[in-house]
Amino acid sequence: MRIAIVAESFLPLMNGVTHSILRVLEHLQERGDEVMVIAPSTSDTDVSSVEKGAYVHRLPSVPLAGYTNVRVALGGVNRVKRILADFSPDVVHLASPFVLGWRAVQAAHQLGIPSVAIYQTEVPSYAARYGVPFLENWAWNRVDNIHLLATRTLVPSTFALNQLRGRGILRVDMWRRGVDTARFNPAKRSTTWRSSVAPRGQRIIGYVGRLAVEKQVEDLAVLADLPNTKLVIVGDGPQRSALEAALPDAVFMGFLGAEALAEAVASFDLFVHPGEFETFCQTIQEAMASGVPVVATGRGGPLDLVENSRTGWLYEPGNLGQLHDYVQDLMGDDAKRRAFATAATASVQGRTWPVLSADLVRHYEEVIATFAAESDPTELTPSKGPSS
Repeated sequence: MRIAIVAESFLPLMNGVTHSILRVLEHLQERGDEVMVIAPSTSDTDVSSVEKGAYVHRLPSVPLAGYTNVRVALGGVNRVKRILADFSPDVVHLASPFVLGWRAVQAAHQLGIPSVAIYQTEVPSYAARYGVPFLENWAWNRVDNIHLLATRTLVPSTFALNQLRGRGILRVDMWRRGVDTARFNPAKRSTTWRSSVAPRGQRIIGYVGRLAVEKQVEDLAVLADLPNTKLVIVGDGPQRSALEAALPDAVFMGFLGAEALAEAVASFDLFVHPGEFETFCQTIQEAMASGVPVVATGRGGPLDLVENSRTGWLYEPGNLGQLHDYVQDLMGDDAKRRAFATAATASVQGRTWPVLSADLVRHYEEVIATFAAESDPTELTPSKGPSS
């Protein structure tokens, strides 16, 4: 196959979108597919490269205000249309589309190329968290327009599936995320690492993720009074300084990758994730594979990943007293925590990236085979909102 992947963000920025793309690229490279990635540049110049066998076509971009390591691609639909026409893909993969992805889905439709849109980020719900709630309706219109025009939308969780279907987007199917169970597994637990962050032998409560407003990491301040515990924060982002002030007793590790991350996660006693806007939450799955039970908010992707009273606890969104009590429950009962940890590891077996990537290829093949019967490539679907 010839596959064009259009990414709102890509290397060197590491996040859930980039991670998923890299795992998919590995699979497509092994299959011998011909792949191009279209992504924003990493600077003010257009710098292209090759990554895991795929040619990466960089578009000029500008940094997002207040989040300078996130960049927004410049240019219109016609520019993307020319790139796609030159490459002539069999299918266009839209990775968490919003700005560049909106141009790409229009370009693909005009060229008569089927598209698979991956709904991975609940961008509209970020608006209130960032103090611009008046943009939420506009953002949902953008999301609706993208996924109504795409040949097929893939979502990572039951919550996201119901969310989009409730908005009238019907060509939706499930595609979960894989986890590397060789990299993330209980054998990576390190007494040396634990001693370095909790020298008095405290139980370690860990968080892994971006330090950004939408992750609500400041909610973890409610755990400060738990005895014999140490909060460890892995990750970086624009909120780091504010969070260091709000969580003065926590250990901030910064960004960790590869084996350093696997060792850290496996060395936690409990994983916590307070974010309410996760369409999936890959870090929860990695913690569970590492033999670590989870306490997370009961909304979005965690609903599919965490089984109450078996692999962890889900607390009511906004109920920080319940978050505190669930963490206290597992921190104070070693036998229960070990039982939850064993169940958590068992629950993610079989969810490998090769299996999930093969499932994605099946979706590609289906939309390619059925595209001619499902859509008219000569006419754009009427927009529900602004097209700029």
